[in-house]
Amino acid sequence: MKYLCLIYLNEKEMAALPEAQMQDLNVRHLALNEDLRKSGHLIEAEALQPSSTTACVRVRNGKTNVTDGPFAETKELVAGFYSIEARNVEEAVQIASRFPSAPLATIEVRAIRQLIV
Repeated sequence: MKYLCLIYLNEKEMAALPEAQMQDLNVRHLALNEDLRKSGHLIEAEALQPSSTTACVRVRNGKTNVTDGPFAETKELVAGFYSIEARNVEEAVQIASRFPSAPLATIEVRAIRQLIV
């Protein structure tokens, strides 16, 4: 089964991390990516740019409205994601607990629903 693991981080706290600590975090994520790729669990993983680069698109009554940044007022924003393959939610949670950013973040593990037409 496929799962999406969303990594929620406080952008201000992340920006305040010393450069060496950020580099170490990135290196550890890249190493985990390679381990998950070798084990067949990794589908895709990416870090996201800060929320200031976000555009939100809403289409209502045929009109498109675009606003800056995320709509929700929250301290934690999606900083990155993993799309993984796991036998069940327990295995997906176990994999998410290995994310190097887990001690700094909230990880949402969500099953991906296959669309059937």
